[in-house]
Amino acid sequence: MKRKTFLIAAALTAAFGASALTGCGDKAAGTAGNTPAAGEKVRIAMVVKSLGNGFFDAAHAGANEAAAQLKDVEIIYTGPTTPSAEGQIEIVNSLISQKVNAIVISANDPNALVPIAKKAMQRGIKVISFDSGLATEGRQMQLHPSNALLIARKQLQMAADSIGGAGEIAILSASAQATNQNIWIDVMKTELQKPEFAKLKLVATTYGDDQSDKSYREAIGLLRSYPNLKAIIAPTTVGIVAASKAVVDEKVVGKVYVTGLGLPSEMAGHVKTGAVKEFAIWNPIDLGYAATYAAYDFVKGAPDAKAGGKFTAGRMGTIAIDAKGEAAMAEPFLYNAGNVDQFAKIF
Repeated sequence: MKRKTFLIAAALTAAFGASALTGCGDKAAGTAGNTPAAGEKVRIAMVVKSLGNGFFDAAHAGANEAAAQLKDVEIIYTGPTTPSAEGQIEIVNSLISQKVNAIVISANDPNALVPIAKKAMQRGIKVISFDSGLATEGRQMQLHPSNALLIARKQLQMAADSIGGAGEIAILSASAQATNQNIWIDVMKTELQKPEFAKLKLVATTYGDDQSDKSYREAIGLLRSYPNLKAIIAPTTVGIVAASKAVVDEKVVGKVYVTGLGLPSEMAGHVKTGAVKEFAIWNPIDLGYAATYAAYDFVKGAPDAKAGGKFTAGRMGTIAIDAKGEAAMAEPFLYNAGNVDQFAKIF
């Protein structure tokens, strides 16, 4: 397992180069410490949106890599079986009882989880949100996978490239409460008003709740409701797979193209069918890796681990935290027929 993790890290570092790391935008007040005693490991719980999601499995691999480097870290990987705020609340409550040192969470709802996150912080547990953020008052830091504008524009540009720059498009998102997807969709709507995307017409936005079967049904509904549809943008690794399958099953390959955010290992086959020309994703392994390092610095009381400061992230260097307690990683990376097989072997 250690050898596999090392190979994953080495391959990704070679492929992506040094990440461009900048600060972005929120912070909750700190509380009394919950630092482990001498000789005890730092117990960091990674709470994901749902188990069985390839994106978060890759983030887990990154967390394990960071733990192996830090040496005194134990990773507790957990999440609900289906993506819900209620499921995450129950899990966080249990983690409070277990007296973990830090919780790293990708939130199913930015606001519903705030009370339980506050309870955790009041008990001295450090709370870091990553990927899909918690509201400011519910965490000490938010780690964004990339800049919202870059993510939104990348998806619109891929859709435009796939369909010749003009035509009807639809969005198949995760849940209606998903923080990150909602931000990206809002930015996409703004960008669609600009001249370069003026010939793209957004006809619908639907939600598959990051569940494969529901996302598939929503994609089928889009294909049947909009006969002139040319592209589906799915800013979710679950939705993009479901939409790609729907395009094949409805026999509209070459007429409708799917793009968005996906994992190479899950998307390689869909690129081969022709349902997808190109898609993008940041590095989920790096995301889990960096989030673990951030949590470690906060638990250890590193002097710069605060709003307006920075944290050290191993092989990724130093990542800035802006005045609002937010940090950001690199621009999404594009995958197509020329490189998807190479990366499918990694994540």
